[in-house]
Order: sequence, then C-alpha cells, then structure tokens
Amino acid sequence: MIIQFCGLSGSGKTTIARRVKELLAVKNIPVEIIDGDEYRKVLCADLGFSREDRNTNIRRLAFVAGKLSSYNIITIICAINPYESVRDEVKTTYPNVTTVFIDCGLEELIKRDTKGLYKKALLPDGHPDKVHNLTGVNDPFDIPQNPDLIIRSDSEEVENSVERLIQFILANYKSS
Repeated sequence: MIIQFCGLSGSGKTTIARRVKELLAVKNIPVEIIDGDEYRKVLCADLGFSREDRNTNIRRLAFVAGKLSSYNIITIICAINPYESVRDEVKTTYPNVTTVFIDCGLEELIKRDTKGLYKKALLPDGHPDKVHNLTGVNDPFDIPQNPDLIIRSDSEEVENSVERLIQFILANYKSS
C-alpha cells in the first residue's frame, strides 16, 4: 500500500506520518515514511522547485515507495505533492495507491511557520529575502479532486487525525 500525502508546508504531514508509523509498529505492521525534505537532501538534491523538478521529485519518491510496497511495507510519501497530474500518474503507475489530503488553512500555516517560509514568501516584492516559490502562496497547489481521505489538521487534534488515518489504513491494507 502506498499512501501519497499532499498538503502545504507545515500542514502536519510528517507529524501525522511519524505517529502512524509508531502506532502501527505496535501491531507489527511495517510502515516506511518517505519524507520529501529528507530525500531532497540526497536522492533529489539535484532538483529545484520548478514544476518539472517537483514532478520528478514525486516520481522518484513514488519509485522508492513502489519498491518498498512490493515487499508489503506500507509506504507514506510525505511531500507537498502539489500537482494533480503527477498524483494521478502515481496512482496509475503503482498498485494500491491512495491519496490523503492534509488540509490546513493558510492562516493556521502562517501561525505554525516552523521553517519561516510563509514569513519570507509574504515579504514585499523586491525584498532580498523573499521566497518566490512557496506552494500555496506564490506557487500553485492543486487541491485534490477526489482524495481517498481528507484530514483537516487545522480543525482536528493530531491524535484524531492519526486515528482516522490508521482506521483508513487498516480498512485498505492487504497483508500477505
């Protein structure tokens, strides 16, 4: 099973994935998190943030997820994954792929802003520290048309989100 998350920076993707992995380990269900931030440091270090590079990034993460999934390891692709076209491509390329939208309003994301990205993206044009390619602010994010699950991390406690995702996984996971 491959779970491709999509959601803006700071929406809670990694937090939710880590907790799900921890709780499913207790049930002896193998889970691997493919974290976009971690993989960008090594496997995807050559990529920038153009649409083409973002799509290549997701394709690489999905390839790794596909390999792990073939060994019956639930894989969670933890990345912004902004474009519907590549999300659809992943679903048609690999078996048993689901899309989980981690939805969080911009106001809450700005409050969370752990990486300082929203602050920089909202700087005035011409400011030397302005970020010009922050997904959802000044770079596009396609809201998924038919996600398999929506988690609203700005209105739901983390543990509730985690429990909903675990129930979704258990209902859809086919162990060997």
